[in-house]
Amino acid sequence: MKSLRIVFAGLLLLTTLYAHAEAEVTAVRLWPAPDNTRLVFELSGAMEHRLFMLRDPERLVIDLKDTRFGKNIGRLEAAGELVGGVRSAPHDGSLRVVLDLKQRVQPKTFTLPPSQGYDYRLVIDLYPEGGDEIATLAAAAERPSGTGKASDLPKAASSPPAKAPAASPARGRDLVVAIDAGHGGEDPGAIGAKGTREKDVVLAIARKLKALVASEPGIKPVMIRDGDYFVSLGNRVRKARTAKADLFISIHADAFLNRSANGSSVYMLSDKGATSEHARFLAQKENDSDLVGGVSLDDKDDLLASVLLDLSQTATKEASSDLAERVLGNLGGLGKLHKSHVERAGFRVLKAPDIPSILVETAFISNHQEERLLKSAQHQQSLANAIFKGITTHLRRYAPPGTLIAQQAALDRNQRGTSDLRLVAAPPAEPEPEPITPQTHLADKDLDPFDEDNPLSAFR
Repeated sequence: MKSLRIVFAGLLLLTTLYAHAEAEVTAVRLWPAPDNTRLVFELSGAMEHRLFMLRDPERLVIDLKDTRFGKNIGRLEAAGELVGGVRSAPHDGSLRVVLDLKQRVQPKTFTLPPSQGYDYRLVIDLYPEGGDEIATLAAAAERPSGTGKASDLPKAASSPPAKAPAASPARGRDLVVAIDAGHGGEDPGAIGAKGTREKDVVLAIARKLKALVASEPGIKPVMIRDGDYFVSLGNRVRKARTAKADLFISIHADAFLNRSANGSSVYMLSDKGATSEHARFLAQKENDSDLVGGVSLDDKDDLLASVLLDLSQTATKEASSDLAERVLGNLGGLGKLHKSHVERAGFRVLKAPDIPSILVETAFISNHQEERLLKSAQHQQSLANAIFKGITTHLRRYAPPGTLIAQQAALDRNQRGTSDLRLVAAPPAEPEPEPITPQTHLADKDLDPFDEDNPLSAFR
């Protein structure tokens, strides 16, 4: 009996110690983005937390109950437009972290269970009061593409003209190309054998593509991600639609269990299943990006929405198919293609109903030789050149009316004459396909592919 009491007392002591065991902060990361700053605490176990604001000066206080910093936690340096400093100290049995803020913020916090190499995580997103990057993108889409220099302004005439010049047609609007570098921030994407991270190489390629697009008259680039921060799949689509994008190009680097797999691939959206087992595997992996990068459960239902809008999607899919074929053809000039045809799968990031969208897997980062190529600035430029050439050849055929590219194409046709047009067959002439204009650009509240309240949305 005495031995049983000793055993019982020991179990009770262990239970008490376990109940009061401290969680350990194993890592702290700060990710500044254009519209927010994300603070992530990675911990050895689950914990309770609370946060509150202090004014004059602006501070955010975070209390982590029964938690302590691990031995290898270094000093966290402030970064971005919102956080000016970070301090911490024990407080009433908790770990207190204080963020000195540069302006008033709206915090949003949520926790994530262990996932794909990460321990428990506490995620705190800080948004500036009244700040909104999506609104900024919308304003940028309305701005003219001039340089803003004095040379762009009309010059006053030295004397009244003798005869009023004939009115010239209004300049067409610029086409907007949304360039989406996959992954970012907490989500590194695939990692090669030498430690090369997908999020880094695809951002480098995206920036090179941005420079090419910006140099082409009549086309304007919009970067969905232009730094090392995470953007959820739903927000990538929303940003493209708010910027009134005419095309959406998502750039990635593939990975597979078989390290001999190689070559580039191009994908478009399918609502009827994947065209191959690899396409299905890849779509699932890319769709899991939100689980790694961190998305609040409050947003989960939005991310499950599947758009089946026959009226707008028919035109969008046709244009997406042409764009994908042209980009794939140009990538084939650089080396081996993984598949010689465009593949289809249910990629969430391609579900904008009114924007032709493709996903480009530039190479297999899991392949030793292609990982080395992806790190090469020269090869990155070659990939960007191939994608850009596919974009421009597509736009010359599918440019919507009222755009500068459409005006130039019409002028070229008039100058060449119909006998020089490759798209016109021998008499009787085959009519040229009508320009596809899927981007009606309804207000987000009217047509949001990730809004479960939208009566035109369907859930799988």
